[in-house]
Amino acid sequence: MIGIVGRKIGMSQVFTEKGELTPVSLIQAGPCSVLQVKEEKRDGYKAVQLGFGTKKKVSKALSGHLKKSKTESAARILEIRVNDTSKYKAGDKIDATIFANGDSVSVTGWTKGRGFSGGVKRWGWKGGPATHGSMAHRRIGSSGPGSSPGRIWKNKTMPGRYGNERVTVKNLQVVKVEKEKNLLYVKGAVPGARNSYLIVTKDE
Repeated sequence: MIGIVGRKIGMSQVFTEKGELTPVSLIQAGPCSVLQVKEEKRDGYKAVQLGFGTKKKVSKALSGHLKKSKTESAARILEIRVNDTSKYKAGDKIDATIFANGDSVSVTGWTKGRGFSGGVKRWGWKGGPATHGSMAHRRIGSSGPGSSPGRIWKNKTMPGRYGNERVTVKNLQVVKVEKEKNLLYVKGAVPGARNSYLIVTKDE
């Protein structure tokens, strides 16, 4: 299996064999159940659908979907694209043992949502004068040409929704694998807040 669905626990630090202090992200990688195998002839693409975690209440629609893989509950369902689907079937269990120390992985997550934000916070604008009676400290100011073309240019940095975007960080190193607890110690930071869901895939 080339990847797994997990949950970000937080950040910590560990000592390497050389005695170097290394910042790491703790990820609970699985265990996951294979809920469905997507085929190119039937679905138009090849992927493996994974279920992670448990839910107290499961809808009838979800319960019917999970029955095919003999899974009782799933808090999060995500798909991972694969080149060969012959290795997987509904009902298979996947855990952190697919990774080993030193593996290079890519981690996909969703950044923290910050709601509707101004340009200073969203794009790092310099801002207006801070003194002398200025009333435009963090305001937008002039936004476009007056006569030609008489509209705001495309891709201009403006206030708007900030965060909650899917981001992938590549070439991260697995420092340690706790197989009993399904924990991955990944060097560096990964996107998302604590307890947010992640997709961890091996770099090919």
